[in-house]
Amino acid sequence: MTTEPHISIADARDQLNLVLGFFPRVDAKASVVLAINTGTLAVLASNAPPWGTMPMCAIIAASLSVLMIAGSFWFLYKIAFPTLSGGEQSLIYFREIAKRTESKFIDEYIAEDQTARVRDLLGQVWRNSVILKKKFDALRWAFGLMAMAMVPWVASVFLFSAHNAGTRSLFVR
Repeated sequence: MTTEPHISIADARDQLNLVLGFFPRVDAKASVVLAINTGTLAVLASNAPPWGTMPMCAIIAASLSVLMIAGSFWFLYKIAFPTLSGGEQSLIYFREIAKRTESKFIDEYIAEDQTARVRDLLGQVWRNSVILKKKFDALRWAFGLMAMAMVPWVASVFLFSAHNAGTRSLFVR
């Protein structure tokens, strides 16, 4: 007699659906960071005076801002395209399913017993949790770099606006 609790396919599927439910959250937050990054770069570029006329402090502030935003973009890329390796021989993981022919997949799926199916589902829960953790970690970095870029960005925009005093700009008229 085994002392292990019985885990049903439904329990394993519920757990997988719970984990999968967090993916849209991280992707939505990443979209906001992407929009802010893009907007801040657009404002910076639209206010920038000609390269040769920029004061050194403006160049330094703008460069810091652009570097931090570029770093944020890198982490956004990692969120959009996470590492998807793993799940070897799974009958649930889409990359492994796609390696099979249609008929081979159907035959193997039908032949899989309940214990193997539960193990496969729980393997997907684990693998998706690893991917989700990496996505949230990358989001934290993307957001942090975006937030830190705001200080030199604001300084750059004001320095650009002061330099372009005779022209109309977003913040100083």
